[in-house]
Amino acid sequence: MEHIVIIGNGVSGVTAARHIRKLSDKKITIISSETPHFFSRTALMYIYMGHMKFENTKPYEDWFWSKNRIELKQARVHSIDTKNKSLLLDNNESFAYDKLIIATGSKPNKFGWPGQDLDGVMGMYHKQDLDKLEKYAPDNKTCKRAVIVGGGLIGIELAEMLHSRNIPVTFLVREKSFWNGVLPDQESEMINQEIIDNHIDLRLGVNLKEIKADEKGQAKSVIIAETGEEIPCNVVGLTAGVSPNIGFIKDSDIDTNRGVLVNRFLETSVKDVFAIGDCAEQREAIGQRRPIEAVWYTGRMMGETVAQTICDNRTEYKPGNWFNSAKFIDIEYQTYGWVWAQPRENEARFFWKHKDDKKAIHLNFDKDSKEFIGINTFGIRMRHEFFDKVLSQKQSVTHVLEHLADANFDPEFYKQHEQEIVAKFNAEHGTNIQVKKKSWKRIFSKA
Repeated sequence: MEHIVIIGNGVSGVTAARHIRKLSDKKITIISSETPHFFSRTALMYIYMGHMKFENTKPYEDWFWSKNRIELKQARVHSIDTKNKSLLLDNNESFAYDKLIIATGSKPNKFGWPGQDLDGVMGMYHKQDLDKLEKYAPDNKTCKRAVIVGGGLIGIELAEMLHSRNIPVTFLVREKSFWNGVLPDQESEMINQEIIDNHIDLRLGVNLKEIKADEKGQAKSVIIAETGEEIPCNVVGLTAGVSPNIGFIKDSDIDTNRGVLVNRFLETSVKDVFAIGDCAEQREAIGQRRPIEAVWYTGRMMGETVAQTICDNRTEYKPGNWFNSAKFIDIEYQTYGWVWAQPRENEARFFWKHKDDKKAIHLNFDKDSKEFIGINTFGIRMRHEFFDKVLSQKQSVTHVLEHLADANFDPEFYKQHEQEIVAKFNAEHGTNIQVKKKSWKRIFSKA
């Protein structure tokens, strides 16, 4: 019986295992050193904040794996011998495979800062990071202050986590405005204000120089590179992005760059070896997408895709239209299509912000053809199905604005803003667009 071995029990690896089992009777083993069972990584913050317990983050009961004949092995892979189709584990055990799926995810970036490996210094990606946070920052008596280094999505999640336990937080962001390499200026400034409104000490345009230790080898302070200021702290969160977790692959025959290089079928340079999820890097980027995408839903899609190929239905990975979502403390964010930090030559923009400074939309469209290119929304929930459909059909920005009520996914009795949004667009662009009444038939009809 063919043996499929999957390294990594995140959403990518587990999705691959589930779909291989649905399609075949192959032997399946998942190897991971992180946790005995799969859990929802995006829910880690809610465990610390008291909204969930760890067992609530496991999508499947512990009996699910044996019932579905998926073997779980808790171990760390030291190296891969592709010629003999075997893995060397950290305990010197040799483990054979017929086909191998690498789904090892990401690890927090470190840039050689002095003190970056001290006690009390951590990322916020793995279950072990959460355990460390509970140890070093259980309350504001044990942790008098935390410093977070890096202004991405994980950084703001960690800030919210610590804030929930009333632990003072200093947030060091290298950029001049939060996440302004991704968000246009208006939105970035809005998130700056949200961070400040939550009493987080936001420091923009600064870099970490070093982390200093106390006599026990635990972080006691950080030094800011630009000013030499020393900030006392008990915990340092390193959230300056992530990179593929592929150190153990570098000495193998498998081609790597930043990640494990794959083709459109998620095949590596070595026969019968595949890579999926955060650790996979497309040799040629798909459309406007980045070659590496550390996004939950693309990892799941890769798992589904590679399962088809392994079960003799060779299938190309097609992620479709770009979308993503996040939460900036109390402001929910969604993006569909493309809204770059700076508009490109052929693009026009429309921005609307509510007077409460907590809701906004940013539309991007072709200034000549008026084709809709993308939207960012803040504090207003939009329907994924709607925007996936209009992007696939290459609809106009006029069509989007006319049907903005259909796009809105906010619950009943929420205040609606479509008329105000479209009125502003008409005033700025000399148009006379009218918002059509919400139609449930249009919302749920197929593209």
